[in-house]
Amino acid sequence: MSQPKHLQETVGGASPARTADTPMRRRTKRLPAALATTALLSIACSTVADEPTEADLARWQQQYMDMVQAGRGLWTSDQLGTNRLACAQCHPNAANTHPETYPKFQKQLGRVVPMWEMVNWCLRNPLEGEAMNPADPRIIALVAYIRHERRGVPLAPGKH
Repeated sequence: MSQPKHLQETVGGASPARTADTPMRRRTKRLPAALATTALLSIACSTVADEPTEADLARWQQQYMDMVQAGRGLWTSDQLGTNRLACAQCHPNAANTHPETYPKFQKQLGRVVPMWEMVNWCLRNPLEGEAMNPADPRIIALVAYIRHERRGVPLAPGKH
């Protein structure tokens, strides 16, 4: 069976297409070296960038604790709703909130929800207030406080 002319090998065993030194062929030869160099540089740079300093860790911990304290202030405040109730009246020190079990099915909402949605349910219902956007710093502070109060408890998503 005869092959098309461009696939036939020459007398020396190599096809003309394989031996031609074209600009594309020269660039292709350099590609593996360029990729290897890029990979090594990205690994070296990412290793340095991902290692926090002691000062970073201290600053981040302080920012977290500031958020926890803001959450505690909101938790004990009667200003989140319209009926002068505070979260702490039903859940002193975030008791019986079980943040380690979220996301989970929540009967009041009829579906699986993350914790912030349950916090919003409490804001709207017992407190008769307005729900918050999940990016609202106040709801982030409330959730930080709740989770901080339960630190050390093993995670158990979905548990009832």
